[in-house]
Amino acid sequence: MLIWLVELSEHLKFLNLFRYITFRTGASLFTSALIVFLFGPMIINSLRIRQGKGQPIRADGPQTHFKKAGTPTMGGLMILAGIVGSSLLWADLSNVYVVATLLVTLGFGAIGFYDDYLKVSKQSHKGFSGKARLGIEFVIAGIAVYFMMRTSLASSPAGSTFGSSVAFPFFKDFLINLGIMFVVFGGFVIVGAGNAVNLTDGLDGLAIVPVMIAAASFGVIAYLAGNAVFANYLQINFVPGTGELSVVLGAVIGAGLGFLWFNAPPAAIFMGDTGSLALGGTIGTVAVATKHEIVMAIIGGLFVMETLSVIIQVGYFKMTGKRVFLMAPIHHHFEKKGWTESQVVIRFWIIAVGLAMLGLSTLKLR
Repeated sequence: MLIWLVELSEHLKFLNLFRYITFRTGASLFTSALIVFLFGPMIINSLRIRQGKGQPIRADGPQTHFKKAGTPTMGGLMILAGIVGSSLLWADLSNVYVVATLLVTLGFGAIGFYDDYLKVSKQSHKGFSGKARLGIEFVIAGIAVYFMMRTSLASSPAGSTFGSSVAFPFFKDFLINLGIMFVVFGGFVIVGAGNAVNLTDGLDGLAIVPVMIAAASFGVIAYLAGNAVFANYLQINFVPGTGELSVVLGAVIGAGLGFLWFNAPPAAIFMGDTGSLALGGTIGTVAVATKHEIVMAIIGGLFVMETLSVIIQVGYFKMTGKRVFLMAPIHHHFEKKGWTESQVVIRFWIIAVGLAMLGLSTLKLR
C-alpha cells in the first residue's frame, strides 16, 4: 500500500526508499514483529478466557506434555495478523504473486482455525474431516497456482511454456512442461507444505524457527529470481515479479519472531493448525511461484522428515501391526527415547539450518 509514496519522490527524495524491495522487506519484518508484540498479550488473554481447557493433550503422548494442559491454542491468529497487516502496508498489492500468496495464507489459516475450534470445543483430537479439509486446501491452492501460472506465461516470450513447467536444480534449461496439470502439481506442493509444517508443530518452538529459516531462504531466492541481473549471473530461472514476495516473507519472519517470544518454553500459547497450515501454505506458494518446488524439499527437509515418519509409521503398522518408531511424528520418537524437549527442538533447529544452507547452495551449482 505504501509503495504509492514513490509517486511523490520527485518532491521528497527520501520517498525513493519505498521503491526498493530490500527496504520494504526490512520494514515489513519490523512492522509484523511489532504488531505481534503489541497485540499478542491481548489475543492470548482473550483465547485463554474463551477456550477454558485449551488445546487437548494426547493421552498416548510423552508424560512431560501433560503439564501443558490448559495452554490456549490458535496462536496462529497472532501470526496472521502480523503477516497480513504488514504485507498490506509494505507489499505491492497489484502483484499477482503477492495476492496469490496472501490468498493461500488466509485460506489455509481459516481452515486451520475451524479445525482448532472443533478440537477445543469438543476437547478432542478429531477436528475437521481429513478428506474435506484436503479438498478445500486443494481448491484454494489450485486457484492460486492457476493465476500465478497465467501471469508467468503472460510475461514469458510468445510460445514459451515456462509458466507451466517444472524446473530442476543444477540444470538451468531442464524444464518439464506439465501444461494445465501444473495446477495439480503446484496444488500438491502447497498442500503438502501446509500439512508438513502442521505435523511438525508438536513442541514449543519446534515449527516456528524452521519456518523462519525457510522464509529467510526463500526470501533470498524470491529476490534473486525476480531480478534479471542476479538471475542471469546465477543462471537460475528469471521470474518477473517474484521479488515482491520477499516483502511478504519478511513479514513471516517478523511475525515468527514475535510469536516465538510468547511460544518459548514454557509456551504461553500454541500456534495450532491456524498458524501451521497458513505458514506451510505460504512457503509452498512462494516455492511454486519462484520455480523452486524441488529445492523446497531440501530447504524444508525437516518438514519432509516429519511427514515421512508419519507415512512410514502408519503404512508399516497397517501391513504388520508393528511400529517403526516409538511414536510419530518423529520428534515424539526422540522424546520417548529420553531426549528432553529442549534437546529435540534445538537439534532439529540445527538440522533445519544445515538443510537451508544446502538448499541455497543449489543457486550457484548450475
